Amino acid sequence: MDIQTQRHSLAHIMASAVQKLFQDNGFVRFGVGPVIDNGFYYDIETKQPITENDLEAIEQKMHTLLKQHLDFIRTEVPLDEALKKFDEMEQPYKIELLNDIKTHGTTEINEINSVETPRGGVSPETVSLYTTGDFIDLCRGPHVKNTQEIIASFKLTSLAGAYWRGDEHNPQLQRLYAVAFETQEELDKYLRMREEAIKRDHRKLGKELELFVFSDLVGPGLPLYTHHGMTVLSAIKNYSRELRTDMGYQEVQTPQINKAALFKTSGHYDKYKQDMFRVVSNYTEEEYYLKPMNCPQHTQIYASRMRSYKDLPVRIADFSLLYRDEKPGELSGLTRLRSFSQDDSHCFCRENQIEHEFSLLLNAIQKAMTTYGMDYSIRLSLRDDTQKNNYLGDDRVWETSQNALRSILKQQHITYEEAVGEAAFYGPKMDLLAHDVLGRTWQLSTIQLDMNMPGRFGLEYIDEDGSKKSPLMIHSALVGSPERFFGILIEHYAGAFPVWLAPVQTIILPVSENFIASARQLKNELESAGMHIDIDESNESVGKKIRNAEKSKIPYMLVFGQKEAESNILALRKRGSQETIPLSRDEFCAMIQEKITTKSLAV
Repeated sequence: MDIQTQRHSLAHIMASAVQKLFQDNGFVRFGVGPVIDNGFYYDIETKQPITENDLEAIEQKMHTLLKQHLDFIRTEVPLDEALKKFDEMEQPYKIELLNDIKTHGTTEINEINSVETPRGGVSPETVSLYTTGDFIDLCRGPHVKNTQEIIASFKLTSLAGAYWRGDEHNPQLQRLYAVAFETQEELDKYLRMREEAIKRDHRKLGKELELFVFSDLVGPGLPLYTHHGMTVLSAIKNYSRELRTDMGYQEVQTPQINKAALFKTSGHYDKYKQDMFRVVSNYTEEEYYLKPMNCPQHTQIYASRMRSYKDLPVRIADFSLLYRDEKPGELSGLTRLRSFSQDDSHCFCRENQIEHEFSLLLNAIQKAMTTYGMDYSIRLSLRDDTQKNNYLGDDRVWETSQNALRSILKQQHITYEEAVGEAAFYGPKMDLLAHDVLGRTWQLSTIQLDMNMPGRFGLEYIDEDGSKKSPLMIHSALVGSPERFFGILIEHYAGAFPVWLAPVQTIILPVSENFIASARQLKNELESAGMHIDIDESNESVGKKIRNAEKSKIPYMLVFGQKEAESNILALRKRGSQETIPLSRDEFCAMIQEKITTKSLAV
């Protein structure tokens, strides 16, 4: 039995265990319990709140239930009968889901809010229920036939608050998280990695290293970057700028608010209106939105004058801030924000230029991932042909564009996997899946082929034969959102940034206040050489200053006393080392500049 089915079945067993342990103390109401990466969760509301101390008891009850060799019995019942059953069971959240199925034909919020639901608002005549012992759940399955088939090693890992259906206006339920693997060895390995991930949590390190803050007065998902944080974020953006410039991209600046008409033309309005911030003018009735992406605006830069085939490709890069109305319950540090930028670009080109442009972008992405020290794989994201209404363009356009990307990957001898249903609504894409030191996968870079949007905006160029043709459009991002990538890098490096990214590359540690003035002169000298320098002028011992510098994860420390003040020799101590190395000032400057220029990962 595959592990995903076992995880899904364990979610029901966990819910059943909670029901048995908590029903005598009042109501137990169930939300949803899906499978997620490495495990599953269940959103539950109980009269007596579940605490972290209860997790072990729930886990033990799950083991007890598994030993009872319970069947998972599936039954198809009329929708109205299911509504009556869950009403008798006093399960309001299941009733809400059933009513959505009855009204909209789906329980998916995005589909319910969209102009057209995939099922056209037609509800099914029956729904499936699963009974396991005395626990009954609304579920599509699949599940194991009997708990004997569950061989997974599992553990309940955490408890969190979660607004029902991710909406802060709804009741807050408790979300029980668990992980499950096919063997105990896999589980133990995961738990060790999880402990390391907790130590590396970018929200924790970001606060300790004073890189960014969040304020209730500013709003959720709207980070404020300190000087140190902005130093790192600027380095990430500037490296993407450098890679873009090498490919011939020209940076532009575009406004953060736009008329709704722009997004209606591009197709984003109908697709993403519920995720966009609406802007109200005091003087006009026109509808405006904060922009969630740059591509529609870039079409207008292209359209500002007639282009010749000789002008193509037209390459445009943009780092403007974007805004998306993410649900508060889904925000997560820097990795899920409402305000962020992208190292975004759009290339308008001819069909015979596609391969060259994709090659440039793939090479740039490979260089970036090598520089940051991250392994990666490529995913070819394709249209789901069973849901054609969710995409722009006809079958011919999609067949042409998808085959073009397959051909490029094969010609480049790049190993890739295909993912049906992961395409952008306007075209197929190559997604880069980066793998950090903890083995986690992050979808970062993307290159997308768009044969739809140029036509929607009426973009044209004069071809060699004098005829007017529509260009193709390539959307790309090298690391995706620099802000999100910042959060990922904090965890990837455990806050110990390589020299070129470090907010403070060197800290000078005067051995006493008698040497502070000379240390300041050294600081000015090193800053003139292009370094980020700080001085610890506190009234602490040298040992305490070194410990503080290590805690702040600063790459280099310069212990500064009488000898260093009177000579050209510096006493260098590297992060993580107890050895002090004598080095001339010129040698030290040359070493730092070499690390910065080559973007070396080594200290």
